[in-house]
Amino acid sequence: MKIKNLLPIAGTILFLIIALSSCQEDVSTIGSEILGDETPNGILDDSQSIISYSRKLGPVQSNRLPAYQLGVYNDPVYGKSTVNLLSQLTLDQSDPTFGDSAAVDSVYVYLPFFSTATTANDITTYELDSIYGSSPINVNISASNYFLRDFDPNTGFEELQNYYTDQGPTFEANLGEQLGAVDNFVPSNRGFVLNAGTDDEEKLGPGFRIKLDSAFFQDNIILMEGTEELRNNNNFKNFLRGIYFDVTTSSNDGSLFIFDITKAHISIFYTADNASNPDEKENKVFKLNFGGINVNTFENELSPEIQTAIANPNIETGEENLYLRGGDGIMSVVELFGKDNDNNGVADELQTLRDKKWIVNEANLIFYVNQELMVGGATEPERIMIYDLKNSNVLADYLLDTTNGLEPIDAFTNHFGRLERGSDGNGKYYKLKITAHISNLINKDSTNVPLGIVVSQNVAIRTTQKLQNPMEPNIEQIPSSSVVSPEGTILYGNAASDPAKRLKLQIYYTEPK
Repeated sequence: MKIKNLLPIAGTILFLIIALSSCQEDVSTIGSEILGDETPNGILDDSQSIISYSRKLGPVQSNRLPAYQLGVYNDPVYGKSTVNLLSQLTLDQSDPTFGDSAAVDSVYVYLPFFSTATTANDITTYELDSIYGSSPINVNISASNYFLRDFDPNTGFEELQNYYTDQGPTFEANLGEQLGAVDNFVPSNRGFVLNAGTDDEEKLGPGFRIKLDSAFFQDNIILMEGTEELRNNNNFKNFLRGIYFDVTTSSNDGSLFIFDITKAHISIFYTADNASNPDEKENKVFKLNFGGINVNTFENELSPEIQTAIANPNIETGEENLYLRGGDGIMSVVELFGKDNDNNGVADELQTLRDKKWIVNEANLIFYVNQELMVGGATEPERIMIYDLKNSNVLADYLLDTTNGLEPIDAFTNHFGRLERGSDGNGKYYKLKITAHISNLINKDSTNVPLGIVVSQNVAIRTTQKLQNPMEPNIEQIPSSSVVSPEGTILYGNAASDPAKRLKLQIYYTEPK
């Protein structure tokens, strides 16, 4: 999915230069060539203790996301998830003038799918991205009477207001009149051509586009010309507080799409007197954008088997299986190097490595897919990512990954390896390279923080979302790209019965002389 990285490019380059400068010594010792008296004998150690287990996340902040979802996705392992949307509209132009005798002809809402266009012989075809499922869904659209605040009154209006994935019932208790509905909608790769064959011809890519109630927008937009309600967007957002998309299905199956909220809009097509010739009518269009606050809400029907499996994780010795699911779903925790039995503030195994002063050539965590519990193929997430739970931040390896500029599906593959698939197309394992992180723990006395593992739609996105109720160990935020990820997987943990599939920390090291 082509969600843009929200970190400014210039800032990334500067940050990378600083990181490279400060880690110059590390680069010379963790590569394939070891300088000085050390011999690159490449000894493998995988004896270090690991504890890994899963946590079911509670409600997660779902405004200020990099992209939004709408629909129903029935994961073959995790079950059905319904994702609704509340959107705050903004005026394309403040204090608009519509002209004399303005009358609405039609109104359409448009949510564009992520897609790639190819034009040949004046014919444009589209390849869709980020569509899940192919069964019909029903979508009901209503005006909302719920006011979405920009700032949180509980902080004296000093911090931004957060909205969470469990607020659907609250939003639905504050709905106004119905504006439109569509039954049996299935995402299609067909685009739209407006005003075909005229000077005003406009092409839109594939998306969710349906007709809304003209009378509502005649009364609440066109006839409001010159009023305080349309004077600016602050007034307008309090007047027309938003629209709510409610999705249902007649079965467990459905379809879900991720879309670019920055290109979504409502088009009000209307006619007005031609200023040059009052006897003629002029066709015009006024747009409302989705430029305010947007919130995804989730309804998950987790299978009883998985609910039981993750209800009481063994945080002392770890679990056989690790569960990952996007949305307000499930993440896993990895704790390295075991316990601090001598209470000196450092895990005993890590202290031993620090005393040995190993030079780390490479360090990996390899997560094997539990193919006995998974339904493989296209439903498996292509990427997972690892991050520092204590600081809700990426690891040092992220900043040193030279694949950062590639398309999202291939970006940061040195650090976050893509799903390795077998000849049958089913997932085998994910390899996460954490060389710099382990080197810093051993040789720079970095803090041995617990690590989070999540599925990700776009590992290049570094923004995070807050949990409504933080949990141990230090789980306060999760990557935004995980909230936008419908899919899930099951991986073997450190306590797997098969030693060959067990989660291990691999350290290839050189002993200094």
